[in-house]
Amino acid sequence: MTIAENSADPTAAEAVPRPGYPRPDRDRSARWLSLNGRWRFAAEDGAPESITVPFAWETAASGVHRTWLEQAVYTRTVTVPAEWAGRRVALCFGAVHHRAVVSIDGTPIGSHVGGHSSFEFDVTDVLEPGRSAELTVEVEAPADKREIPHGKQRSIPRDDYDGVSFTPTSGIWQSVWLEARGRTYAAEVSVRGDSLTGFDIAGELAGDAPDSAAVVALLEGRETVLAVRDGRFSGRLEIPSPQLWSPESPHLYSIALTVGEGDYADRLTVTGGLRRIETRGEGLYLNGERLYVRGVLDQGYWPESGLTAPDDEALVRDLELARELGFSLVRKHLKAEEPRWLDHADRIGMLIWAEPPAPSRFSPAAAAAFEAQLPDFVGRDGNHPSIVIWGLYNEEWGLDWDIPGSPERAAAAVRAYDLMRSLDDTRPIVENSGWAHVKTDLVDWHYYDENPRNWAENLAALASGERESFEVRLRPDFLVDKSFYGSADFPRSGVPVLNSEYGAGFTSLERAWHVRWQTQEIRRHDRFSGYIYTELTDVEHEMAGLLDTHRRPKDWGGLDPADAFAATTLVVDLVPAHAGADLPVPTEPLTLDVHVSHTGQEPIAGTLHAGWGASGSRNLPAASVSLAAQAKPFRLSDAFPLTVPVPGGPARLHLWLETDGKVTARTFVDAAVVEELNRRGARSR
Repeated sequence: MTIAENSADPTAAEAVPRPGYPRPDRDRSARWLSLNGRWRFAAEDGAPESITVPFAWETAASGVHRTWLEQAVYTRTVTVPAEWAGRRVALCFGAVHHRAVVSIDGTPIGSHVGGHSSFEFDVTDVLEPGRSAELTVEVEAPADKREIPHGKQRSIPRDDYDGVSFTPTSGIWQSVWLEARGRTYAAEVSVRGDSLTGFDIAGELAGDAPDSAAVVALLEGRETVLAVRDGRFSGRLEIPSPQLWSPESPHLYSIALTVGEGDYADRLTVTGGLRRIETRGEGLYLNGERLYVRGVLDQGYWPESGLTAPDDEALVRDLELARELGFSLVRKHLKAEEPRWLDHADRIGMLIWAEPPAPSRFSPAAAAAFEAQLPDFVGRDGNHPSIVIWGLYNEEWGLDWDIPGSPERAAAAVRAYDLMRSLDDTRPIVENSGWAHVKTDLVDWHYYDENPRNWAENLAALASGERESFEVRLRPDFLVDKSFYGSADFPRSGVPVLNSEYGAGFTSLERAWHVRWQTQEIRRHDRFSGYIYTELTDVEHEMAGLLDTHRRPKDWGGLDPADAFAATTLVVDLVPAHAGADLPVPTEPLTLDVHVSHTGQEPIAGTLHAGWGASGSRNLPAASVSLAAQAKPFRLSDAFPLTVPVPGGPARLHLWLETDGKVTARTFVDAAVVEELNRRGARSR
């Protein structure tokens, strides 16, 4: 398919960008038409030009590459295929930031507010099959974004968190398409498999006969007639021999839905998985088995295309990269990512923490705008078994960093939680990620610290309950103490506790060093239910990624991050000195206590080895000492003392656990000259 008819030069044929069907989890791809590609574009302050949809006008990929436009108009010609005659036609938008007014041949057909939510219009009565028409989308994208949900887009005036915000994403930034449906059709579909024995299915009908159309679900060769009442359908689909969805076995079911009868019935295929995510006391459980979260923060930005992946391969490749780096979960940060990304997560078994964008300043209107997007968020994405946690606010953004000091702001966080719970009662919800919790299913915390001793001591105090607060630098000149809890009434035990942001270091070598030592300290404490490392890739000026902005590995100093983020890891009783020199070169035999942290479902036993290798080496040397070691699931093992000979100079001490002939855990300790930092000033002349 080409987009020649929409080009500035009608004879120029171009490939359609992002050509994949946008909703593979609700598949109507038998009859659809992508509207991605070249559109005419008129900004409020310039001559008409063209833009490539679905890329934001701030991006190079769009061809416009302009920031701080607040209004623009998109126009293109559309033609519904003649063979769709007799069917209903839907015009669908993946996302448009921030307000869109849509017209066909000059007649308004609807509007939508909300930059991350999908929307659609039934255009059957205004688009005649076989006849061309002009589609217009007028977009408003305020420069002042502070009271609208916008995530990490910059604002003018600036956000409180402007230093960690990025180039805005305005206009059409997800796919646009037409699709043919039945005369009566399923406008919404919800499938929930948390019973583990079948699916509870429900939805809403639209079109000619929403109160009387027959709705039939076909699953594994068995038809079930669903109940229809007042334009809604519902039913239960039992599965005699259910196969559960999990990261190890991401089994998906396809449910074929038919609405109505005959040639003009609506037909779509919905995918779902049987899985249950729940909390029990201070534990997180998936399908009845204890779950430990090994996650990474992902902002979903690309250097030439912003929040929109440049192509499908890049979109799903980030999930593959996260898995290669050892992670079992991705926290998609302040962004409702495309359904194609979530569908791929379903298929490969990657767990997802999903969260919508938030405003950055509090007002009743800002809180209402934040809440208004939640029904669309759950309605679009709730069927994905990969989503195991719903996040809401992040670090009190949109609540003025003041839940503890403001009953009104605390009430907004509680209200968001209650609304989300009413929309979906099958997943844990975090009402305010990072600190100051007032009503949440998980106590999560964001803590950044460059000092390894402080990190270790503070984590121990947070795990024991001796401390419940930690220092947070909200701005270079604004250092505050933040507590796990935003209310004296919130229970201090009985709720799972996990880290959901950490990381440190200025250079890539320092960051790799902190990956090794900070992650092991989280693993030291059995109370914690997991962690989320910040972050997967660099974004613009933010250089905190394990990978650079082009998804290339950095210099990790011989570390494979997958070792630090593995299900089974080694924990060394040592406070390291600094990157490249964890301890001075030993002058006599060295004894280190090593523990095993194991998050598999069965106990593990093997042989723990230690041996010196060259500085910076990756390959395992011959072991100079070995001893039997074992660990129970979710319990840090006792200490195993390993005594190694003098290395004779700077060297790397490799430590590894071998089980059934395979290396199942490994780390290292660098021995080198530990120098004091040079703080001498320049000599006067």
